[in-house]
Amino acid sequence: MITLQSVSKHFQHRGKSVAALANVTLQIGKGDFVAVIGPSGSGKSTFLHLLGGMLSPTEGKVRIENESLYDLTSDQRSALRKKKIGFVFQTFNLVPYLTALENVQVPLVLAGLGEEGQKRRAESLLGRVGLSDRLDHKPRELSVGQQQRVALARMLANDPALILADEPTGNLDPETAASIMDFLCGLNDEGRTIVMVTHDLRVAGRAKRALRLVNGSIQPDGQARPLPEAIASTEPRKAPSTN
Repeated sequence: MITLQSVSKHFQHRGKSVAALANVTLQIGKGDFVAVIGPSGSGKSTFLHLLGGMLSPTEGKVRIENESLYDLTSDQRSALRKKKIGFVFQTFNLVPYLTALENVQVPLVLAGLGEEGQKRRAESLLGRVGLSDRLDHKPRELSVGQQQRVALARMLANDPALILADEPTGNLDPETAASIMDFLCGLNDEGRTIVMVTHDLRVAGRAKRALRLVNGSIQPDGQARPLPEAIASTEPRKAPSTN
């Protein structure tokens, strides 16, 4: 699903080049659920933005299903994101003056779906995340957990095969975080590939595989377990076969 080949990303800071990522080579298989862990400033968000086509590498290649992401034009990358990639953010990024239903409709409008189709699809997705009774509520009228559920419904609007999640439980209480992780694990069980960055080892313990980023470099990867106190008590989840 995803291949990074000798990928580095440098930023200029006070006249000096700073490496946010350093010579990362990595493969993530279709249907995998990978947690990327590490402290603040370790390069986690940079890594996710590179996968999402939002931040070009200084060196190296990023491929999504064998398509070289940064050999595409900006418009082609945008079209690929609309078709294949869903994003989940810690801060939700909901439009404050739109209702829950309208927020979920936004990517459907951009995809060119007719108004009735937009409404049916958005209502179905909000029902899936348990918000059928909150369709007309604006973000300020929803709890933090409900706002994240609206964001999850919006992310699913275009039925993405790849989900990129940036600290999806970072603003949530433990009980709500567990329910959000249950939902993401369910999406993964449907065959969707998920890459999630987090600083929380309990959250990472729900993934199939963990990668540790230290000073922009990937440490040896493997099974996410054992990690202490994974959120909610579940059986270890198996990584997909690479055969």
